[in-house]
Amino acid sequence: MEKIMRSFLLFLVLFIPRLAFAENKETGKALNDFFEAEWNYEMEQSPTRASSMGDRRWNDRWGDQSLEAIRKRQEHAKDALGRLKKFDRAQLSPANQLNFDLFQKDLEMDIEGSKFRSYLMPINQRGGIQTLDELGDRLRFETVKDFEDWIARLRAFPVLMDQTIALMREGARAKVMWPKIVLNRVPTQIDKQLVAKPEDSPFFKPFKKFPDAISAADRERLTKSAQDAITAGVLPSFQKLKKYFVEEYLPAGFEQVGVWQMPQGGDYYAYLTRRHTTTDLTPQQIHDKGLSEVARIKAEMQTIMGKVGFKGTLPEFFTKLRTDPQFFYKTPEELLDAYRALAKRIDPNLVKVFKTLPRTPYGVTPIPDKIAPDTTTAYYNQPAADGSRAGLYFVNLYKPETRPKWEMMALSLHESVPGHHLQIALAQELGDIPKFRRYGGYTAFVEGWGLYAESLGQDMGLYDDPYSKFGQLTYEMWRAVRLVVDTGMHQMKWDRQRAIDFFMENAPKAENDIVNEIDRYISMPGQALAYKIGELKIKELRESARREIGESFDVREFHDAVLLSGAVPLDVLEQNVNRWIAAKKANSSQKPVGPAP
Repeated sequence: MEKIMRSFLLFLVLFIPRLAFAENKETGKALNDFFEAEWNYEMEQSPTRASSMGDRRWNDRWGDQSLEAIRKRQEHAKDALGRLKKFDRAQLSPANQLNFDLFQKDLEMDIEGSKFRSYLMPINQRGGIQTLDELGDRLRFETVKDFEDWIARLRAFPVLMDQTIALMREGARAKVMWPKIVLNRVPTQIDKQLVAKPEDSPFFKPFKKFPDAISAADRERLTKSAQDAITAGVLPSFQKLKKYFVEEYLPAGFEQVGVWQMPQGGDYYAYLTRRHTTTDLTPQQIHDKGLSEVARIKAEMQTIMGKVGFKGTLPEFFTKLRTDPQFFYKTPEELLDAYRALAKRIDPNLVKVFKTLPRTPYGVTPIPDKIAPDTTTAYYNQPAADGSRAGLYFVNLYKPETRPKWEMMALSLHESVPGHHLQIALAQELGDIPKFRRYGGYTAFVEGWGLYAESLGQDMGLYDDPYSKFGQLTYEMWRAVRLVVDTGMHQMKWDRQRAIDFFMENAPKAENDIVNEIDRYISMPGQALAYKIGELKIKELRESARREIGESFDVREFHDAVLLSGAVPLDVLEQNVNRWIAAKKANSSQKPVGPAP
C-alpha cells in the first residue's frame, strides 16, 4: 500500500501540473507574440542597448531622451499592462504563467518608479553621454553601412546632447540630482572628449582601422565624413556640456550624500530596496542583517589571521595586506597577465560543480584608461545576443600597487566563471523563454549568484592558500559592509566619511577602491544591497536541499535547478528549488530496494 501511495505522490508532483494546466495554444501564441512585440518596442526605444546586443536595426540612431518621449514611454507601459491583463492567465501553461507574472511585475515596478523621475539624472561619475563613445567598442565595423550608421549617430549627437542637458536642467530645478562629491569627477571625463583634432576624439576610433573589403575611395569618404561630423557636432556639444556642467549644474548639486535629500527620497529608497532585492525587506532590516554578517565574517577572518601566524590586531593585518609589496604586481601588464592566467586555471575545474556549461566563450580585457581611475576593480559585459561578441571580463589596471593578488581569485570567480559569464551566457542560450527574460535579469539573482560563485572556489579547490581564502572572505565582507553603508547613507543620513571609515575598519580593500565603491553606492542607491541578499538566499536553498535530499544530493544538479530557468526574483527561485527538491525526493523513494538479509 505504501508503494502505491508513493507512486501516486510522484504522479501528483511530476504530471498533474501538465494535465491541469494544458495550455490553450492560441492564447499561448498570442502571449508570446505580445512579448516579442514589446521586446521590439523596447529595442527601438533603446537603440544603444539593441546595438550592444548585436541587434543592428537601429544602429544609425540614439534613443530619444526628450521629456515628451519619456512621457510617451511611460504611457506605453501603462497601456501594455492593460493589454497584458486581458489575457486569460488560467489558459496558459505553467511556464507561460510565470512569464506572464514576471512581465506584469516588471511593468508594475517600472510604472511605480516613474514618479521618482530618476531619468532626470542622466550623468554621474560612472557614465553618461561623456562615455558614450564606449558603445563603439561593442559594435562590429565590417561593412560600409556599419561605418555610415556610426556617422549618422555622430551627426545626431548634438540633438542627444541638447536633450541630455534639458533633463539635467529640469533635474536641477526639481532637486533630482546627485551630490557634488560624485559630480566633481565628471568634468575631467568631459575634458577627455575635448580634443584639438577630430582624429583624436574617442568617437573617431572605428575609422582608424578599416576591413580589407572596404575600398580606398570609401575609406577616404567615410573618414572625411566622420571628421566633419565630429568637428561640426560632437566637439561643440561637449564644449556646451562642459560650460553648463561646471557653471550651473555642479554648483546646484547636494552638499551631503543620500537620496533622502530628494523629493520623496524616503519612498524612493524603499522602492529601490524592493526593486533591487526582489524582496519586501525594509532598509532597517537590511541594515541589521548587514551588521550581523559583518560580525560573523570578522570572526572567520580572525581565524585565518591566526593560521598565518600574524600576531597583531585585525586592523593591523588589514594594513599589512594593503601595503606589503609581496601582495602586488608592479606593472599593469603583469597584472593583466595574472588575471588571464587565473581564468585558465578556473575553467577546467568547473566540471567539479556543474553539469551544464555555456557554449559562449569569454575574454579578459582592461577597463578603458579614461574611466579606470573613477570606476571599480572589475566588471563584466555580457555576450552579444547574436553571438558576434563573446562575454568580456573587464579588469582595472590603474595603479596596480592598489590591486592586491589575494583578491584576484574571488574577483575572477565572481565576474567570469562560475559567476556572471556562466550564469548570463547560460540564460542567453535558453531557447524556450521570451527575450525579456533571456536577456534581462534581476539584480538579486544575477549579483547574488556572482557572490555565491565566489564561495564555489572552495568546492573547486581553488583557495589553496590562506591569503586567497582571506581574499574570498574580504569580498564577502565587502558585500556585507554594503548592506550597512548603503542603507546608512541613503536611509539613516550617514555622511560619506562615516561610510568610508566603516568600510576601512572592516575590510582590507585598498583605500582607493573603497572610496570608489562608496561613491558608486552614492550614485547607484540600493543596487549594492542585492548581492548579499541574493547570495544568502541561494546558500539557504542549497542547505535546505542538502538536508531534505540527504546522501543523493548533488550540487551540480542543484546548480541546474537554480540556473536553467534564467534569472528570476528570489521568491520564484525558492519555488523552483522547492519543486526540484520534491521531485528528487519522490523519485528517490521509487528506487528499488535490495533483498532483505
